Amino acid sequence: MNMRNQWPVLPVVAGLLATLLTGCGSGAADWGSDGPHMVVGMSDDVLATDPASGYDPGSWLLFDNVFQSLLRFPDGGTVPEPEAARRCAFTDTRARVYQCVLRDGLKFGNGDRLTAEDVKFSFERVLRIDDAAGPAVLFQSLDTIETPDDRTVVFRLKAPDATFPSKIASGAGSIVDHRQYSTHALRTDGRAVGSGPYELVSFGKDEAVFSVNPNYRGTVKVKNSGVTLKLFHGDRDALRKAVTDGGVDIAYRGLSTRDITDIDRQGDRKGVDIVEGSSAEVQHLVFNMADPVAGRLGVRRAVAHLIDREALVKEVYQDTAIPLYSIIPAGISGHDTAFFDAYGAAPSKAEAAAALRAEGITDKVRLTLWSTPTRYGPATDEELRVIAAQLNASGLFTADVRSVPFDRYEKDISAGRYGVYVKGWVPDYPDPDNFTAPFFGKGNVLDNNYANRTITDTLIPSTAARGERTAATDEFGRIQDIVAREVPVLPVWQGKQYAVVRDDVHGVEYCLDPSTVFRFWELGKS
Repeated sequence: MNMRNQWPVLPVVAGLLATLLTGCGSGAADWGSDGPHMVVGMSDDVLATDPASGYDPGSWLLFDNVFQSLLRFPDGGTVPEPEAARRCAFTDTRARVYQCVLRDGLKFGNGDRLTAEDVKFSFERVLRIDDAAGPAVLFQSLDTIETPDDRTVVFRLKAPDATFPSKIASGAGSIVDHRQYSTHALRTDGRAVGSGPYELVSFGKDEAVFSVNPNYRGTVKVKNSGVTLKLFHGDRDALRKAVTDGGVDIAYRGLSTRDITDIDRQGDRKGVDIVEGSSAEVQHLVFNMADPVAGRLGVRRAVAHLIDREALVKEVYQDTAIPLYSIIPAGISGHDTAFFDAYGAAPSKAEAAAALRAEGITDKVRLTLWSTPTRYGPATDEELRVIAAQLNASGLFTADVRSVPFDRYEKDISAGRYGVYVKGWVPDYPDPDNFTAPFFGKGNVLDNNYANRTITDTLIPSTAARGERTAATDEFGRIQDIVAREVPVLPVWQGKQYAVVRDDVHGVEYCLDPSTVFRFWELGKS
């Protein structure tokens, strides 16, 4: 797999210009007004239509199709390429000044011109609003933005950040119309004004409707006349029925492992196919370091010694996921097996008991594992029940599972009410930085009261300065070793991506890759 360390710029640490140039093509869309209207179903909710707020898979699916970013990830690629920009480059030797020049003729769906002012406004707005559920955490290195003319944007960074091009290629880099969005407040009317391949026609509780944007000027070619996104709110039975009965063309995210395997066996009779793709999606157990039980190192290490990932993946996910022994998943530069090295793959009651004794713990440990299946997939509750059973089988724990709706779940985590809870992560961009900085950097997203100064003050800044990403392997290895030693999180599994499609649908194979971009424009029918 091509990693971001193969991004085609010369290493900035060598003092050479890093430039992204426009790819081939006219930059105009191949409008699909006469093509099929596609219907996509998923169990995730879309939590926001405003890019300053949404930081979830459903919202980013909307952003990736309605808004443009300066750069984008091409089909199957991890190297960002120009999109709204004609070219982008680091203009210094330290990865601290990044300049982009916009394409000619950019317009928003409403006809307003898109200029450097809108780019500057969009990034400053994300940082100014700093929504707790938003992507501002990705731009902590951003200092100032200059717009010397209508087509030139200069980003000045507080510290070297070689991953900045990948960050602005993600949904966090969505460009909004400064005339249509408040500087200080989120948009709450369910509308979105962007310059991407699609316009958001309507957005409701159960569906969102997208039409092709006639004003789009970018690099992609649209192969359909529009998309309806149906939201099933975690109801996997209804999603499965919809795709097998023809109510939707594509079922994406939310079907259980058993659904996938059952549909695969019955596919010929149901008129559907299974499409498999690669993924860097991960799931972790998170420990609240301020909790009187989970905050004790011996408890966390005991759990690490008892979990049987191989059995869990086979029993719950039927091999549609793989065991994960590191915070950085397989296939991403810098991945190692720090948790395997520290705790092994096979459960060890003896090692777990020793970890507890080292903390002076001799009684059974009472532990509640908290879950929310709507956000992290329909098998999440079952997964945690299996983990609880593994802990209880050792005789060292009395563990149970509680599951709550996502809105309550997030509020309770922020309030510190849970000792152990599950967090899934779909990367914003396929770089090891995105599996470390958001979890362990300043202002991290875990809300688990964990801080390690070596990671936050030394290792993460050092990795961010490495223009050649493989040069950061040692630092990422040290981060993984520290996390395995202190266990603020416990990696559980790494997913694969699946979609179930009607047998006349094509293009989904271009939507399932580590970039996590679900490209509406690639969808069509034969």
